[in-house]
Amino acid sequence: MKCLFNQDLMWPPHQWKGFFHCYSTGSSDPYCIVKIDNEAIIRTATVWKTLSPFWGEEYEVHLPPTFHSVSFYVMDEDALSRDDVIGKACVTRDVLTEHPKGYSGWLNLTEIDPDEEVQGEIHLQIEILGSDAARKLRCKVFEARDLARKDRNGASDPFVRVRYNSKTQESSVVKKSCYPRWNESFEFDLDESATEKLCIEVWDWDLVSRNDFLGKVVFNIQGSQTVQQEEGWFRLRPDKSKPRVDEGNLGSLQLQVRLRDETVLPGSYYQPLVQLLCQEVKAGPKDGKLSLITLIDETTTAECRQEVAINLVKLFLGQGLAKEFLDLLFQLELDKTDEPNTLFRSNSLASKSMESFLKVAGMQYLHSVLGPTVNRVFDEKKYIELDPSKVEIKDIGCSGLHRIQTESEVIQQSTQHLQSYLTDLLITIARSVRTCPATIRATFRQLFRRVEEHFPENKHKNVKFIAVTSFLCLRFFSPAIMSPKLFHLREKHADARTSRTLLLLAKAIQTVGNMDAAASRAKESWMAPLQPTVQQSISQMKEFITKLIDIEEKEEVDQPKAQTLVVKEGPLFIHKSKGKGPLLSSSFKKLYFSLTSEALSFAKTPNSKKSSFITLSNIRAAEKVEEKSFGSSHVMQIIYADEAGQLEMAYLQCKCVNELNQWLSALRKVCVNNAEMLCSYHPGVFKGDKWSCCHQKDKTVLGCDKTRHGVTLQEWNDPLDPDLESQLIFRHLFGVRELMREKYLEMLTEKNENVLLSQSGDPQNVDGPTRLFQVLRDLEDAHHTALFSSGTLADRNRNCLLELQT
Repeated sequence: MKCLFNQDLMWPPHQWKGFFHCYSTGSSDPYCIVKIDNEAIIRTATVWKTLSPFWGEEYEVHLPPTFHSVSFYVMDEDALSRDDVIGKACVTRDVLTEHPKGYSGWLNLTEIDPDEEVQGEIHLQIEILGSDAARKLRCKVFEARDLARKDRNGASDPFVRVRYNSKTQESSVVKKSCYPRWNESFEFDLDESATEKLCIEVWDWDLVSRNDFLGKVVFNIQGSQTVQQEEGWFRLRPDKSKPRVDEGNLGSLQLQVRLRDETVLPGSYYQPLVQLLCQEVKAGPKDGKLSLITLIDETTTAECRQEVAINLVKLFLGQGLAKEFLDLLFQLELDKTDEPNTLFRSNSLASKSMESFLKVAGMQYLHSVLGPTVNRVFDEKKYIELDPSKVEIKDIGCSGLHRIQTESEVIQQSTQHLQSYLTDLLITIARSVRTCPATIRATFRQLFRRVEEHFPENKHKNVKFIAVTSFLCLRFFSPAIMSPKLFHLREKHADARTSRTLLLLAKAIQTVGNMDAAASRAKESWMAPLQPTVQQSISQMKEFITKLIDIEEKEEVDQPKAQTLVVKEGPLFIHKSKGKGPLLSSSFKKLYFSLTSEALSFAKTPNSKKSSFITLSNIRAAEKVEEKSFGSSHVMQIIYADEAGQLEMAYLQCKCVNELNQWLSALRKVCVNNAEMLCSYHPGVFKGDKWSCCHQKDKTVLGCDKTRHGVTLQEWNDPLDPDLESQLIFRHLFGVRELMREKYLEMLTEKNENVLLSQSGDPQNVDGPTRLFQVLRDLEDAHHTALFSSGTLADRNRNCLLELQT
């Protein structure tokens, strides 16, 4: 599995791929739940009837740097009863810190141990009282938060057990709460010679069965005697791990995990770097001088090329220079080859940058073009197969008159269906010229012209068209057709039949993009029945490209920094609490919601007039609600200020955990600059005369749990973050600065240029690479200053990036 967990990172499109192997008999319907600490963030799609599922899903999660672990729960979906837990794999933050270059290997799934499934924190005060002759140890237990839910009602009945020097005391039981408040003190005679530690355990009280363990905190009193008082929130720890008897018997997950922290400085610090890169791009290739972009290209390894490409593309998109940057890469790539058949086919920086550019700037265009055809394939679920070795012969006709369908009939029918899909798709593409973003059209125009100049048309007739289709068809349309979920075209993966149809359709688009039907026929002869349609589609594609690049200079529009007007929209169920009557799931009403950069509005239907709205500036928090509150685990609350300044709650119910987290993420991002966001909230509801979570009776009292503004999911349509992109580019360049210096001197020697800098001191006479080395030194000094002299700045702008891949 590969996903990114980070606080403020705004894109890199990394793939999530997961493998789970179970070495038992039978089959399962597995899916995976990913939890950060105790909070479920992601649920993968279910893979039906298999012991070796494959998840090809892409996620990025932004987190504060205080998380403790990432857990993967492999579940078996059951339509009739509760889903079964197959096993769990966990990677702690400490393990990740020990492997700065990343942790890689297979992790065995382990059985869930209730004594290790603990969560939450407890507020304690430890004091040493009295004189030397009669000293007392006092432990005051104030409250706890976010305890594990052990009972069927979605809560627990917690009490505290305090042990010291072979003596035990217990608190009262707080019924039906994961946010209990005790405010009780426990005193013990302090024994200077005692070796036993002070242990505070939290338990869930049960009337019939044994009590459930909720976690513990242990203090070494001998080491604390010099400190008269210690108070704070302490994380509850699990009990001592038991020996694993099921090690390796439940299957395993192969993970590659890397933790990375980022400190993003204010934007002014990055201006010299950004200005230098922009000047190099505007100047273009320099005769007789080394280009900084050339040096970056030469020193970027295959391992990090994708990440560097996306960061550079986003940076130049924000500066309105994406077309110029890509044009410079096109020229550098063309200078390296005289063979048109290999042009842009490697994973060079130019190819990766163009691929990333299409994903960032053209995703809405992709949805409009591919959406209708892909949805039709999913809805119709037709059996399509052209390969004779894979054709399944089946009975057709009605009962009593059925006959066996021949292989040729299956192939003929499949060809007709596939021709229909391909024709529909080509017609949609041909009509999409005006809907294609102007910045993409202008970039393709530059690519077309550069290739046309480099390869004379009399020798290479189609190469300029193939240069465009190598990106548009082979690296954009075809991957999206094969894996529509990765490109957000569908919510779930395709079944086996639909997946095969999509693969054949993607192959057909690839053949059209290659513009060589004969070569495709030689490679896969069984695609021959589709060749007449493919041959006709090639001419249609060439006509489309001609129109696509026919754009005037005045029509070019730089990619805007701000996101589109509508951030997110879709149907949700709403319940606006007024504090009267029971709160039930049946009281929710289905409405259509639209989140823009100004407000969250809702109406009966997408086309209805908006009946109500919440202004974004009035929102104070967007958080999850306890399952017991409404009998559903997919309810969120929006806390906002009304006209009188009083806080109100709107409760929204989602259909699954992914939709819930996507809406929470979108709301938190658009409210990121709100000045009065809450630091705490009530995860329960105010029902009757008290809060269901902490049992406090004042409706306006401060919340009993921490808000989680920093936890968000990354989406393809998120806005650009220029400061973060600049930081990521700086970090990469700083990491390869010595390699760049060596390459720089080597390239200068090859050109027989004077390595010494101009004695005039004029910055204009200093080449780009030399200026870059100075800028990197200045930024390094700025980071040291920010980290050591202004801790608050570093804490506020520190990003935690966790990459996972199986």
